[in-house]
Amino acid sequence: MTTTTEARTRSGRLMLNKVPEVTIWFWVIKILCTTVGESFADWINMKLGVGLVNTAWIFTAVFVVVLAIQLRLKRYVPFPYWLTVVVVSVTGTLYTDILTDQLNVPLWISSAVFSVLLAVVFGVWWLRERTLSIHSVTTLPRESFYWLAVLVTFALGTATGDWTLELTGWSPGASVLLPLGLIAAITLLGRFGANPVLSFWLAYILTRPLGANIGDWLASPKVAQPGEPTGLALGTFTTSLIFLGLILATVVYLTVTRSDVTETYDAAHAAHATGDPRKERVALAGFGLLAVATTGLLVWAHGQPHTGPAPEADNTSAVQMAPGVAVKKFPPAKVSALRTLASTSLKDARSGNAKGAHAAAQSLRDLWDADQASLQPLDNTGWTSIDAQMDKVLKTFGIDHSNPPMSPAQQEKELNALLTDMG
Repeated sequence: MTTTTEARTRSGRLMLNKVPEVTIWFWVIKILCTTVGESFADWINMKLGVGLVNTAWIFTAVFVVVLAIQLRLKRYVPFPYWLTVVVVSVTGTLYTDILTDQLNVPLWISSAVFSVLLAVVFGVWWLRERTLSIHSVTTLPRESFYWLAVLVTFALGTATGDWTLELTGWSPGASVLLPLGLIAAITLLGRFGANPVLSFWLAYILTRPLGANIGDWLASPKVAQPGEPTGLALGTFTTSLIFLGLILATVVYLTVTRSDVTETYDAAHAAHATGDPRKERVALAGFGLLAVATTGLLVWAHGQPHTGPAPEADNTSAVQMAPGVAVKKFPPAKVSALRTLASTSLKDARSGNAKGAHAAAQSLRDLWDADQASLQPLDNTGWTSIDAQMDKVLKTFGIDHSNPPMSPAQQEKELNALLTDMG
């Protein structure tokens, strides 16, 4: 799947093309980057206890730095280019997660908003430059539009991918098949004669849910609560290391061989054939049928019996255990860390520091989720009991729930109950 080159430039410093040739290596490393975007963000956010918003701030700052370096270059260089893609994959993922987990924005709304935003970016890009081809990214304005589009595609891919899982209840392993099948169909339509620019960007968006599902499948525990993802239990850190290593190896190969440099590729391959308007119209109809078929599949899957996240009322029926019994088999250091965060939230709630209490409760949630893979196998009954009370605490703060924050008195009540359960 390739894109055509347009030589037209309106303004800005003329450079060699800043984007690699779209070869098989492009798609391999792009999927690797999207997988890292999912697993590495989860590891920093939950395993290190940094928190979602703080992680987003960190990666936004890193993105600004690496993008500035990328924009200063006069040609495509593999290492800074793909480093920027890795960072933007994490950043775009975090922005969607903030909307979903912090602001409780439904995924269908996020998907719609990012779709409109991407259309606006493409529209302005086209009106100004008269091309969306990545083979013509030869000026600073075009490259700026390109990276903005890439950022939005990662956010959109995250939202639509998560929405698909929410609708269907599919496991990450099974969910890999949908974006993979769609990418294969788009590739076939591209070979038939579909518009290469449209084909490229559709496939580019779909690599995000594909890579994310691969990452979730590798990192998720083998045993989980009903409705929670299961996988190979490699963990987010190990998954991130594996894929970062694969990315590094691929980048080194591309740096040495220069096989994805546009000028090198064009020197060794025949020029791209001009498009056939009739075939493009037929392929466009094919894209429409593909969209209808995908919608039908999701509607059908949504209507099938499947295990989703447990209803909120179900959590109240968890087994009640004596103080300290639920965490008796858990490592004391982990229990102590959880108690510290719960105590901090309780202290802030009592003193009227609503912002501090909410932040501590959010960190408590992140740490609890990060420790699930190691704690639940030790004592599933105890874990379920604490998880039920944890959910009551989070509900009082409006975290992972659609309700607004409750009164400080209610927050204190549930936090005290949680501390009592933890001994």
